[in-house]
Amino acid sequence: MILDKLQSLFAAEILGTHQDKGDLTILLKKARLHDVLAFLKSDPELSFEILMDVCGVDYLKMGENPRFEAVYHLYSVTKNHRLRLRVKVPEEDMTLPTATDLWKSADWHEREAFDMFGFQFAGHPNLKRLLLFEGFEGHPLRKDYPMEKRQKIPVPEDKPT
Repeated sequence: MILDKLQSLFAAEILGTHQDKGDLTILLKKARLHDVLAFLKSDPELSFEILMDVCGVDYLKMGENPRFEAVYHLYSVTKNHRLRLRVKVPEEDMTLPTATDLWKSADWHEREAFDMFGFQFAGHPNLKRLLLFEGFEGHPLRKDYPMEKRQKIPVPEDKPT
């Protein structure tokens, strides 16, 4: 049902699908991501009330083009079904539309994806680092981030030592 509904409205946006053990995965084009997310939340037969996660995948040296993917995990409490949306993201344009207008949880998840991978979420109300300190250089879950790199953690000047 989920795939049928999406194909009826967004067939041109779907690049591929995969289903395993009851979980459906759909690979989407980036262009209408927000429209698809809004539909998934608002359609009464789908009712994806919960955005469970927004994370990233870095395919560096794995032959994938583009290099990055953003992955959205959705869950419907009322329908008890799940959906994973994957969106290819080129390194030269890491911008995606924010989903904070659809799910409040997107605020935290998008900030984490920004922090760890460098995704930019257009329209996000407060896109800044979440897990790392301001001034941290790079994005540690990118595969080209040097594992041995150490960065000096700033100490507030007014804090007693």
